Amino acid sequence: MKPTAPTVFVVDDDVSFSRGLGRLLRVSGYRVEAYASPLEFMSCWRPDQPGCLLLDVRMPGTPGLDVQRWVAGSSCPVPIIFMTGHADIGSCVQAMKAGATDFLLKPFQDTELLSAVERALAKDLADRRQREELRDMRDRLARLTPRELQVFCLVAKGMLNKQIGAVLGAKEGTVKMHRGHVMLKLQLRSVAELVSFANRLGLDDPRLEPHPIAAPRPMEGAGRAAGTGSNG
Repeated sequence: MKPTAPTVFVVDDDVSFSRGLGRLLRVSGYRVEAYASPLEFMSCWRPDQPGCLLLDVRMPGTPGLDVQRWVAGSSCPVPIIFMTGHADIGSCVQAMKAGATDFLLKPFQDTELLSAVERALAKDLADRRQREELRDMRDRLARLTPRELQVFCLVAKGMLNKQIGAVLGAKEGTVKMHRGHVMLKLQLRSVAELVSFANRLGLDDPRLEPHPIAAPRPMEGAGRAAGTGSNG
């Protein structure tokens, strides 16, 4: 399926300014959607739409920083470039701390805007690729059986097969078999790749260490029955 072309979303209550931005961006080869209010944008935008957001800080009703928090809470947040006609240092610092890619003071140069948009779209593409990779990794991890997942976590912590067997109450050969299944299902070729895989998914936390599973206890009376048979 052909990927959706990225869109520059412009949200500004100054209609004439917004139109000027739209013309510049379209002439520069970008797809543009303009909205006169945050609520209009929020009712139309879908997280699966790649792109970036050009957002005015001060607008009636819903401030730009509130829109930023709303976008950040979505499944696929887009990078945000803030615009303002006021030298509001406090809002700038707050926006950048919350993850804004740029903060432009009106009036800004065309080249300044286009450079900011280029950076934001490159970040959005990289972020989406990373999220897709993580989804694929989680899908592969879900193929493991509970025992294979235990082996995976212990290998990621640097344990050898013999050590893993002692923790799980399993034979070393059985651990080796599970380990082979783990490498096959996760499509990994080395322990280094396995450790990197675990780190990227946040599975290197020591609190996630599997609890040892005790070996099955013999049934009561089984030993006596066996002994009687040997003496009979």
